Amino acid sequence: MDLITPRLRLRPWRPEDRAPFAALNAEPAVQRHLMPITREGSDAMLDRIDAHFAEHGWGFWAVEERAGGTLIGLCGLARIPWQAFFTPAVEIGWRLSTPWHGQGLAREAAAASLAHAFGPLGLDRVVSFTVPANTASWGLMERLGMRRIGEFDHPRVPDGHALRRHLAYEIAAPA
Repeated sequence: MDLITPRLRLRPWRPEDRAPFAALNAEPAVQRHLMPITREGSDAMLDRIDAHFAEHGWGFWAVEERAGGTLIGLCGLARIPWQAFFTPAVEIGWRLSTPWHGQGLAREAAAASLAHAFGPLGLDRVVSFTVPANTASWGLMERLGMRRIGEFDHPRVPDGHALRRHLAYEIAAPA
């Protein structure tokens, strides 16, 4: 299933997306607020995304710029497989290649993902999280209507690591 917006196509991943996605994950501006990821780690991430799609029929879509068909990132939804004060939950997340930052594309993709979450999927709530220094991401969460619900130490980031502390946000389905 594809989600179409005025400028974007959110679509399932293809084998030929692996190299450009790994390159995106290696961009310094993308890595700044994330744990470092190798090519093998990037491929493993796409394997997990494919498995989530196979199990649920939705997940983190590849984000393609419609005019040129260029893969520019990912955006979508995933069930959180670890424990935190806000789980069980479905998260929304996004990651765009640096040249596509600052154009409102993450918001466009995220809004389409939330519409899918609260429409066809019938979810009651969606959460998101990021490190406090990632003002662009938590600013987008707030522009999407999400509200901050607290902070937590991410269980998949090592103790003492600068990226361990995260802010958590949520949004409820429209009444």
